[in-house]
Amino acid sequence: MTEPTPGPRPRAALAMSPDVASAVLDPESRAALDALCDLAPAVLEDFTTPAARAVLADTELLVTGWGCPPLDDDLLRAAPRLRAVVHTAGSVRGHVTDACWDRGVEVSSAAAANAVPVAEYTLAMILLTGKRVLESAREYRATRTRADWLHTPRTVGNHRRTVGVLSASLIGRRVIDLLRPHDVDVLLHDPYVDEAEAARLGVRGVGLAELFRLGDTVSVHTPLLPETRGLVSRDLIGSMKPGAVLINTARGAVLDQDALTDAALAGRIRAVLDVTDPEVLPRDHPLWDCEHVLITPHLAGSQGNEWRRLADTAVSEVARWASGEGFLHPVRRERLAFLA
Repeated sequence: MTEPTPGPRPRAALAMSPDVASAVLDPESRAALDALCDLAPAVLEDFTTPAARAVLADTELLVTGWGCPPLDDDLLRAAPRLRAVVHTAGSVRGHVTDACWDRGVEVSSAAAANAVPVAEYTLAMILLTGKRVLESAREYRATRTRADWLHTPRTVGNHRRTVGVLSASLIGRRVIDLLRPHDVDVLLHDPYVDEAEAARLGVRGVGLAELFRLGDTVSVHTPLLPETRGLVSRDLIGSMKPGAVLINTARGAVLDQDALTDAALAGRIRAVLDVTDPEVLPRDHPLWDCEHVLITPHLAGSQGNEWRRLADTAVSEVARWASGEGFLHPVRRERLAFLA
């Protein structure tokens, strides 16, 4: 547990849904925050109540999470002393507004911590689909007979498989790191990564069309921005190798979902979707029953014991800020256009 900072402790409050606070901030994490700050006992999920206004009047630091209301002009008027926001999850787009940046409020995020389980999920799916584990298990269950392994197609397996990574985001870079011990060839498309940086990452930078044309597996890690909506188009999906795998842990709207549905139902490609558009898909959507598609309920990000990593990151950031050291994981206004 982090020792309290000498001198007056900053006034702080939790801003998120109470259920999120209970899940993400276990008793030990709450105690660590209590040691660092004069932490208000109530969790704020509505900034407009008289009780919340009384807390906000003296608050210098907000520890935010899923369910936090927007930090807008009204909030800033109610919290004239607010100087910093520490977010216990990834994206701050949903609650940190221009008003915060205009005031100069410092912002930190646990996006790097949340990238860890997403990258782990992605690696697992790359390897499982490369080995065609899901299809083989389904066939084995149906036939109760082992297939002749000597007739396994040479497209099965992960030796020298070509993996395409779309976007060198925090998660995309973590996926690249996790792929290093494996005998795969990694391609990267990111318009903001030049040849020298691609070489430092140990990958080959390629164009978007080439990524989809050459990849045995393509994993999508681009944030959903106006310019990336529908980025993975029908033409790109149609250019993928027969039997190639498309993995999406980013946002469903980055893909042309109708095109993906058509290609998967035709058996041209396979897909692993941790996100869809919308979430959840309609009950009668054909992807639910498509044997070439695995859909998971947006579980790649932090869950269960992984929440502790988010909490530890937040506590560490609060400790750094309270001591005047500055955030290790700051969110910069000028980088928002490139972030999820």
